[in-house]
Parts: sequence; C-alpha cells; structure tokens
Amino acid sequence: MARADKVAAVEELTDRLRDSGSVVLTEYRGLSVTQLSELRAALGENATFSVVKNTLTKIAVTEAGLEAELASLLTGPSAIAFVGGDVVEAAKGLRDFSKDNPALVIKGGVLDGKAITPDELTRIADLEPREVLLAKLAGAMTASMSRAAAVFNALPTQMAQLAEALRAQRAEAGEGAEAAPAETEAPAESPAEADDES
Repeated sequence: MARADKVAAVEELTDRLRDSGSVVLTEYRGLSVTQLSELRAALGENATFSVVKNTLTKIAVTEAGLEAELASLLTGPSAIAFVGGDVVEAAKGLRDFSKDNPALVIKGGVLDGKAITPDELTRIADLEPREVLLAKLAGAMTASMSRAAAVFNALPTQMAQLAEALRAQRAEAGEGAEAAPAETEAPAESPAEADDES
C-alpha cells in the first residue's frame, strides 16, 4: 500500500471511529466471504462491518482518542463493526451470528466513548430495540398521566362529598344541641296548680 493510500485509509478510519456511536472489534479468522456478507446483513441498516489492518487501525484509534479502549484489542485478524444508530440491533446481529459461526470472536468495543466487554455487549443484545423501549416508556407515561387525571378529576367530587358529610354532621349536632335544653327545662306551672298553692 502506497504511503498516500495509507494516510487516506487512516484518515477514513479515524473519521469512522469518531462518527460512530459505538464500535465493536471482532476476530473473523476462518469466515468465508459468503459468511462475512451474511454478517453484514445481520448487523442491520445502522452498522457497517469492515476488515481492517491492525497497524493502520492502531494509528487511527490513537488519533480518534480511543487508544486506551481499543489498542489492546487489535491483535490477530481484526474487523470492526461501526454502529451509527441503535447499538442493540447490531449487538443482537453479532451475538446471534457468533453463536452460529464460532469463528467470529467478539473482542470488545466502545459505546459512547466507554469501553465495553464481550459480556456487556451480550447483555446489550438482550435488551429490546430502542423503538420498543420508547413505546413502552410512552405507554407507561400515558398510563401515569391518565391515573393522575383520574385522581384530579375525583378530587372535586370527593371534596363535595366531604363537605356534604360535614354539613350533615353539623346539622345533626345542632339539632341535638337545641333539643337537649328544651327537654331539661322545668315544665311551666299550670294556672290550676298555682291556685292550689295559694
């Protein structure tokens, strides 16, 4: 590879590393061209899979500021999955493909600037896709808002019922208080009784 081609390749790799939301390094030794094509299809629309030269990739990784996360993984024949969108779909594709094709070894990668291990990538693959999670979140928020609206709508009715119960209670207490003095008063003397005494 001519020097100018190497410089261009490093620049392209550096740009792809910077622009991707996540990257996953793999070892692909033993995979046929047909299998690599199947893997590219399994990764989905938001990911690309490229076989890379470790010497050029190490330079690109350093220039992209990912040396600490990726440099140690660049041993043996390497290929990188560059993920520009939902990492879950790409992680599922890699996980499922590696189960059927043990020659694909997931080494690790970077997600949002942080190193991830193969186990972490498997756990990401177990998540539901972003759209499903967002739909569930929206459903939960709608249900919460509906419950809140029901509570707020019930408050005036409950307040009115409480006010009516208090009014009724006070009315009963007031009638009882008026009735009690009338019963305890001494009966007035009749004129006949007054005549008897005199």
